[in-house]
Amino acid sequence: AYLHTQHEKFWLFHPERPFGQALSAAKGTPYSVSKLIGELSESSNRICFFSSRMGKNKTEISYAEAARWLIYVNGFDDNSSKPKGKNLPSPGAGWLGKLGLITAKGKTLFETLMLNLVFLKEDHGPWKPNVPTWELQKAREGERIEITIPDNPAALLTLQSRRLLLERKNHKVTGYRLLGGDFFSRENAFNETMTVWKPIMEKGKNTGKYQPKRHDSSKQMWRDFASIVEQNDTKHLPGIVTWLNYLQNKKYLSQHQILCFSIASVQYKDSDYCAIDEFSDSLSFYIGLLTEAGDILRNLALDEISKCDDVAEIVSRLAEDLVKAAGGRQGEAVKLRVKGEFYFRLDIPFRKWLSSLDSSQENVEGKIAAQKRWRTIVREVAQSLGKELVENAGTAAFVGREITKESKKKEYYCASIAYEKFSSVLKKFLK
Repeated sequence: AYLHTQHEKFWLFHPERPFGQALSAAKGTPYSVSKLIGELSESSNRICFFSSRMGKNKTEISYAEAARWLIYVNGFDDNSSKPKGKNLPSPGAGWLGKLGLITAKGKTLFETLMLNLVFLKEDHGPWKPNVPTWELQKAREGERIEITIPDNPAALLTLQSRRLLLERKNHKVTGYRLLGGDFFSRENAFNETMTVWKPIMEKGKNTGKYQPKRHDSSKQMWRDFASIVEQNDTKHLPGIVTWLNYLQNKKYLSQHQILCFSIASVQYKDSDYCAIDEFSDSLSFYIGLLTEAGDILRNLALDEISKCDDVAEIVSRLAEDLVKAAGGRQGEAVKLRVKGEFYFRLDIPFRKWLSSLDSSQENVEGKIAAQKRWRTIVREVAQSLGKELVENAGTAAFVGREITKESKKKEYYCASIAYEKFSSVLKKFLK
């Protein structure tokens, strides 16, 4: 019934209100369709050498595919386009590109939509009436317009970060034109419910203000678990997490239910001038870990993640000592590579362990048992990796050598001494 009332607003090539577009973009920067396709993002001065598309697939696409990439570019566009007007502010990347996106994932599309439909603001007050962009009496046409953050979810979810206008030929989309669109300050933009946050620091001190925290593609999602669940004065939880916690406390969701959270991010370089990669990840755990009843096990998980960071440092020090023993000079590079390998080997075991932490069965004995299970896994992974490093260190590392330190104190490095020190520190740390 609703769609019948809005029927005209969903035509991709409507003469007055083309869906997701603006007629004013006709004067904007022209781009080929290969720039519209997010998996290419190929401009005239940035050609993909190993392209996932060839021939006509790079020069024309169907209306249906163009509609999907239209929405993508609106949210994740880079900051490379030039303004047509004078002295206009920079809008930066599209709004979604500025975020550390996080969503709850259900078993079906309907369940996913409902889990992410936040009915109340963070203070549990109601939103203003929902008005998506297509319901506005007059379409927004201005270039690079700074606005206040929308006060209702529908307006924010349909925000036009860019003014676009598709171009077509022979029933295919062949390109588009683009201008900067609506943007607003990221500071304390808490109406955005689907992002993780980080504090704004000044001179090393927390200002009490926050902005969206972009995801780090080099870190698995579980390593940043604190950004999702930790509740203290220096953290601000994603709105979707606060909402689901509220639903669980109101008994709309069972604490026995396992929730899957997904993150996604586009990676940019050079002040968001161009998109270079994208990545996504997900993590599942009992929803009870978000509540007060799940404090013990939630804090256990956070503590063990912190321990993993320390163990990664212990393993990487072994790698550094082996490099010194062999006479090498790439200690820091090797440390980074070994840390990455350690986290890679812990990835699946940690996900399985986290999904086993059921707050409804929480007690001191359960915590101790869970901690023992995990510490055993960490020790085994670290020892296995340590042995491999020693076995692959080479003859020079087994013979070793004497090194004079900055303090002029001499120290002998060899594989056997390095491994003995590693084993001793690891055993003591994971006691």
